[in-house]
Amino acid sequence: MKLRRPAFSLEWSLFLLTCILCVIGILFVFEASVAEAFSSFGNQFYFVREQVISFGIGLVGLVVGTFIPTSFWKKISPLMYALSIILLIMVFIPGLGFEVNGARRWIGIAGFSFQPVEVVKFAMIIFFANWMERHQKLPPFLFLTGLPVALLFLQPDMGSALIVISIAFGLYFLAGAPWKTFFATGGAGVGLLLLLILTSPYRMRRLTTFLDPESDPLGASFHIRQIIIALGNGGLIGQGIGNSRQKFNYIPEASTDSIFSIVAEEVGFLGCLGIILLFALFLKLAHQICRKTEPATYDHLLAHGILIWLGMQIVLNLSAVVALVPLTGVPLPFFSFGGTSLVMVLSVVGILIGIGKKHSGGQT
Repeated sequence: MKLRRPAFSLEWSLFLLTCILCVIGILFVFEASVAEAFSSFGNQFYFVREQVISFGIGLVGLVVGTFIPTSFWKKISPLMYALSIILLIMVFIPGLGFEVNGARRWIGIAGFSFQPVEVVKFAMIIFFANWMERHQKLPPFLFLTGLPVALLFLQPDMGSALIVISIAFGLYFLAGAPWKTFFATGGAGVGLLLLLILTSPYRMRRLTTFLDPESDPLGASFHIRQIIIALGNGGLIGQGIGNSRQKFNYIPEASTDSIFSIVAEEVGFLGCLGIILLFALFLKLAHQICRKTEPATYDHLLAHGILIWLGMQIVLNLSAVVALVPLTGVPLPFFSFGGTSLVMVLSVVGILIGIGKKHSGGQT
């Protein structure tokens, strides 16, 4: 007797949930950016239009990603790692890299600009999944991790550096590295991170404003204080869609890294809880796909690397918005405005779905 397959497979469920999150995200990109778009470009739909275009490109990347065999990513992984290092160096080259809000994180070519760090995160995953499948030698691991992390700290982009470190150490552990080595290197990394914070005025200001938001209310603490005001305005059920006051140029980067504060102001605690549950369901589905793979294989490490990337970004962004950790500048997947981020996130979701299909006998 042949068993009937469920109406929706795990992979289809992940795809539909991804589209739902993106549609909600597009709505709030419009809500968060309407004032800035009108004042900067004279068109209140400027940012949401760009986000819709990025969503369309990202969907193409998602569909294509489901059909590309993982052996392809494995084959090109050393080249992608080298390319990622070159891209990180290019941001410091005058005429190619340019500065936004005091950080050099962008490359502009022929009127087109993008953030190379989103490519770097993907390159780190496919490279380390390949490298660690074969061995877990500590000295080369530390060098291969430390090189892109050092370049990210120079930008400075501490949030992305933390994501890259999480990916590298997460895969190192999953590949079978000894516990003692894992904790020893992790402890040393935390110590080095604290040293970098204490010796950098920029990072110290971030830490100081996190510990004492009242220390400089019109300067360094302005951003976090405005976010807290938005959270307070939201209350239990929110001010209603379209009724945010903080989006009127009070919160810096309202449509990018701080977008969830606008979400909280408009839909309140209950609305935010619903969205967080959608994120939790997304991560659960992604983890279930990871569990289909054989431990310590390339597919296993690749799938988990994608899960670590997206999971860490969600946790870091939401934690920063509710002042559990200092502001890190990490975008919220599916929600934050930014073409490079959205296209890359959707593309890796496609790869994850492809892995799920592969380990389900090719059936969806």
